[in-house]
Amino acid sequence: YKRQVSTQSTGSLVEVVTNEVVETNAMTSVFSLHMNAFRLAGDILHLLSFVLLIIKIRKSRSCTGISLKTQFLFAVVFVSRYLDLFWAWFSLYLVVMKLIFIGSTFYIIYLMGWKYRNTYNREDERKFNLLWLIIPCFTLALIFNHKFTVSEVLWAFSLYLEAVAILPQLLLLQKTKIVESITSHYIFCLGGYRALYVVNWVYRYFTEPNFVQWIIWVPGVIQTILSVSYTHLTLPTIYSV
Repeated sequence: YKRQVSTQSTGSLVEVVTNEVVETNAMTSVFSLHMNAFRLAGDILHLLSFVLLIIKIRKSRSCTGISLKTQFLFAVVFVSRYLDLFWAWFSLYLVVMKLIFIGSTFYIIYLMGWKYRNTYNREDERKFNLLWLIIPCFTLALIFNHKFTVSEVLWAFSLYLEAVAILPQLLLLQKTKIVESITSHYIFCLGGYRALYVVNWVYRYFTEPNFVQWIIWVPGVIQTILSVSYTHLTLPTIYSV
């Protein structure tokens, strides 16, 4: 009888521990790995940038001052980077974020290219050839990647292209001198998102062993610098609201 009770107690203990492990694994599957406050804040700013831009376009019924070519480049970035949605599972958090980024970008392209296309600065962007950015970035991805596979090359390509995707927007600003406050806030959020990711990398460098990701770091810093330069140009409009 005592042995039976002992066995039952042990079995109950194992069941409790097993349940705790399952619950822990479930939570891990919901939130992405290597999550910290800096990365979470960066993701929130990234989401806010989409919200601000969509609100701006829908409320004003105009996409004046916004670069469609920059949005197209972001679409290429997200599709190239998130192809793993079809074969890899990391966490529910990452899946949801990836779908939001892809969906929001294509929705913005729809608004600019179709619904409010009459307000788009088409002539101001006509001379900028996107291949000037796409071809060099893809060439870099063929040379500098973690592993020479289709998915890894596309992932590296998305990093390099995202770093310079803001350039058409910068050139459009310099040419038209049209800077609306909410557009400036959109770019500010993009720059803030990347800056927080840089802080996240620094934090992980000092808290995680062997965390070295030059392929991620260099494009991220370049993107942050470009976004900060845009923010500097539009600083008066950022503080106007």
